[in-house]
Amino acid sequence: MLSQATQRPADGKLAVLMPGLGAVATTFIAGVHAIQRGETAPIGSLALTGRMPGSETLIHDATSLASLDDLVFGGWDIYEGSCYDAAKRANVLRESDLERAREELSKITPMAAVFEQEYVRNISGPNVKSAPTKAELAEQLVADIRGFMADNGCDRAVGVWCASTERFVVPSEVHLSIEAFEKGLREDHPAISPSMIYTYAFIKAGVPLANGAPNLACDVPALVMLAKREGVALAGKDFKTGQTLMKTLLAPGFAARLIGVRGWYSTNILGNTDGAVLDDPGSFRTKEQSKLSVLESILDAETHPELYGNLDHKVRIDYYPPRGDNKEGWDNIDIFGWLGYPMQIKINFLCRDSILAAPLVLDLALFLDLAQRSGSGGVQEWLSFYFKSPQTDGEVIPTHDLFAQLDILHDRLEELAVQAMAPAAE
Repeated sequence: MLSQATQRPADGKLAVLMPGLGAVATTFIAGVHAIQRGETAPIGSLALTGRMPGSETLIHDATSLASLDDLVFGGWDIYEGSCYDAAKRANVLRESDLERAREELSKITPMAAVFEQEYVRNISGPNVKSAPTKAELAEQLVADIRGFMADNGCDRAVGVWCASTERFVVPSEVHLSIEAFEKGLREDHPAISPSMIYTYAFIKAGVPLANGAPNLACDVPALVMLAKREGVALAGKDFKTGQTLMKTLLAPGFAARLIGVRGWYSTNILGNTDGAVLDDPGSFRTKEQSKLSVLESILDAETHPELYGNLDHKVRIDYYPPRGDNKEGWDNIDIFGWLGYPMQIKINFLCRDSILAAPLVLDLALFLDLAQRSGSGGVQEWLSFYFKSPQTDGEVIPTHDLFAQLDILHDRLEELAVQAMAPAAE
């Protein structure tokens, strides 16, 4: 919920700090600079091109979002070299687009990352922090955040996780309270992952964070409690881009027309770093749980057991290097209608993962900064529109219907717009 605090203006520079300066982050940064140069429109960004409900007023104007000219980019990565080097390695951008962004990307070099091979088994790199305990790694990250802001003259900061999917983690005792978690950090507890350490550090630095991967991180109970206590905004998890975006577009239509769904089989091939990471069964299980959760709240088996009670939902991902960042997804949907007659829908989606994710990074950075300036700490459920596995506060069942999520987002933006017009407290 919004506090009664006056919304602080978006004055000064905003640091956008990303764990993982790879394909998604560099595509995002290059795109923002292209928009600033007037070479392209901010396609896919609701924050910059969307309008307030029932109005011609742009969301950006109504809600006092930060200006693109005030954004300063930085982050961490396990690989050395500049963001230009990373973008070239990712091979997402056309050569012409990459060269136009070369000057800006070349200026950004990653800070040493917190990384643990046990959590991401299929990649490794030399640019990694070391410390006797995880508590000291967290302290190093806090120092990085504060140092970056000071060095770049930033008044505020926001974080967006753009790094890899970690192996599946089941919440345990160390995750259930702030005291247990901090004790676990000091004792180097093996169940505390790098993404949890980043989350802790962002909260301690007073900086909001969005989790773009399916990792157990911002949704750890201890960290949710800490974020509430410190008044820091959190959002997650797992960017909703390719195949899952299609599911949240189609499934609401089936539910609205009361069309039965017997099975939904989804398979993907991709050849980028994300694909290599997901080739490990531990990381794939984390992603699988996120993808499988999408249909349950839309196709309500409890209300309509005759339509969705026997739904068989399967997800597969295969690492196929020749495809690079251009992911291809196939869906076979077995539906049935009047008199139970069966039908099929087949979808072949040739998408570009980082191109779809980049505007989400921008929107989340701008909206999380807005939430933080508005005194709205804790889990930001209104940002579920951007995630495969939306994080909620407490036992609330997440909404996956994209159109219902958009309504929730619009409702909160209207509240924030009203707050922006309120006179400043004397």
